[in-house]
Amino acid sequence: MLKFLSKVKIEFNALDPRIASCMEFLAQCNAPKAKESNPSCQIQVKRRTDDHPPQISVTFVNGVEQTYDATSTPAQNIRTMILEKGQYLETEQMFREAGEKWPVIIPDEELKQPFLGIKPKKAEEKKQ
Repeated sequence: MLKFLSKVKIEFNALDPRIASCMEFLAQCNAPKAKESNPSCQIQVKRRTDDHPPQISVTFVNGVEQTYDATSTPAQNIRTMILEKGQYLETEQMFREAGEKWPVIIPDEELKQPFLGIKPKKAEEKKQ
């Protein structure tokens, strides 16, 4: 997960009962496997003393920043969203390095063409 990020900032008040997501996400960031994937990723923890809700802010390697509400979003969901965005960024980078335009626009007529790798079932096979 950290391989897609340059910075992680986790903010919470230690007395707030809604910090479970922040603590779980922090544990995931500190896992050896995560740290090995990107040792240069900065992980910052800001312990607050006010009523500000727990939040997790990340900066992707391309500079895009995203903030997640950690009061209502489980750590696993935040992780999944980061991985999905990271895979999108990897795909975008591959296309740009290959000299292709991004985003890829697939013409409507191509979307409606049948996929030749799949044989349509015959009527007899459908009944069984």
